Amino acid sequence: MGEDKIYVIQKHAATRLHYDLRLEMDGVLKSWTVPKEPPTTSGVRRLAVRVEDHPIEYAEFEGTIPEGEYGAGTVEIWDKGTYQLLERKENKLIIKINGEKIKGVYVLLKFKNDKNWLFFKKKENKI
Repeated sequence: MGEDKIYVIQKHAATRLHYDLRLEMDGVLKSWTVPKEPPTTSGVRRLAVRVEDHPIEYAEFEGTIPEGEYGAGTVEIWDKGTYQLLERKENKLIIKINGEKIKGVYVLLKFKNDKNWLFFKKKENKI
């Protein structure tokens, strides 16, 4: 824990505009779909739906996925940088993000028996 890993959020204009949060973990990009713009300040909580893992190389992807293919639409990098894993449990991740737009300690908290998580920034001085 603690070493710098890849962090990226891709803005994905598919059928519905959403944001894909991706964290390098276990040799892949663990991925969550966030239906609304990710929180940049504490006090804002966002739904984050766990989706399939992606290859590490996908962190750099920007472009258009053609009509008829899964995820068709435009993908652009909304934020990128690194993160450090501070705590990892089956139902909770605490990470310190050092992105261009997002900085600070964030939490991903899993709902009981579900693929839905909460994604939010911790208040300053509360690690």
